[in-house]
Amino acid sequence: MSHLDADVPAVTGGSHLDADADHHVYVLACSDGSLYTGYTTDVRRRLAEHNEGRGAKYTRGRTPVTLRYVESFHSRSAAMSREHAIKSLTRAEKVALIGDA
Repeated sequence: MSHLDADVPAVTGGSHLDADADHHVYVLACSDGSLYTGYTTDVRRRLAEHNEGRGAKYTRGRTPVTLRYVESFHSRSAAMSREHAIKSLTRAEKVALIGDA
């Protein structure tokens, strides 16, 4: 069963979802307007963890967070490389990636 099913909120922007992939890089919009990029094998669980204050230390004081972008990969190494690449982008480049105005 995919970790990207009907229980995952709709994602805005140009996400690249692959229901057969097990590794995902995601971008969250935090309540303070900042963006957070992370890696997971289960998008639904990880989004819940962030919103329950059990996610990354960065997002704990910035809830609620909204899932804005997801890319899926078949290997952990590919996902981790992409996470690093996204984290290296400027804010403007991240906004362009997720499709915001």
